[in-house]
Amino acid sequence: MKRFSKVVVAGVLAASMVLFAGCSGGNNNADGDKDVNANAESQESNVLKVGTNAEFAPFEYVNEEDGTTIEGFDIDLINAIAADQGMTVEMENMEFDGLIMALENGSIDVAIAGMSVDPKRAKQVDFTETYYDAGLNIAVAIDDDSIASEEDLAGKVVTAQQGTTGANKAMELQEAGVVADVKLLANINVCMMALANGEVDAVIMDIPVNNRYVAAHPDEVKIAADIVAEEPEQYAIAVAKGNTELLEKLDAGLANVKEDGTYDALIDKYFGAAE
Repeated sequence: MKRFSKVVVAGVLAASMVLFAGCSGGNNNADGDKDVNANAESQESNVLKVGTNAEFAPFEYVNEEDGTTIEGFDIDLINAIAADQGMTVEMENMEFDGLIMALENGSIDVAIAGMSVDPKRAKQVDFTETYYDAGLNIAVAIDDDSIASEEDLAGKVVTAQQGTTGANKAMELQEAGVVADVKLLANINVCMMALANGEVDAVIMDIPVNNRYVAAHPDEVKIAADIVAEEPEQYAIAVAKGNTELLEKLDAGLANVKEDGTYDALIDKYFGAAE
């Protein structure tokens, strides 16, 4: 019995050694997997997931020829900033009023879409330094001479793109009892269609966006008046609240592209003719 016990013990010890060796090999592979994953994560960190709403020309829009490529001032700008910081851009087109939620849930890293800095948004996201000074104006049908100022909107029906500062202004005018009704629609094209169909009397939109549409449709619409704001409307790039590291990179990249002339070249490309 004692001899049999020794054999059994020896067998158990041998099996244990084999098992230990196998476990050791497994740990080495696991370390290798960790390294691979770390490298993948490192590579992934160089990809900047950018959300936009490509219905806001000249800042972002879909190329009419291929119907898929997203172009515009904002797109060129974020690509230049990303390249300066050693990153590449992965663009996603989505509804404007879904951009902040996408930042909050992490499905995108950055939102750039002619987004104005305002107190409400600043509570939800962090903004870079501003990159464009904008404002609002009023577009009307080409044959409408009844509106020549903000005051002339009294009793009128107006439209604006939902989720924008234009929408905020329209609702403010309605709450003040100035305009009769407000229709908030998906984008500039739908707003202008409502104007053409006589569903609304005026479109309140960011100046460069309204101006771009009017320039492309001079026989249909015209600019009636600018809306005077107490504070200037400025665009900035948004990131998730507390993402300080990315914010600093974007600010550094923005400063660099302004300094090296890239920013001025983009201004000339997209706004030079209009100026």
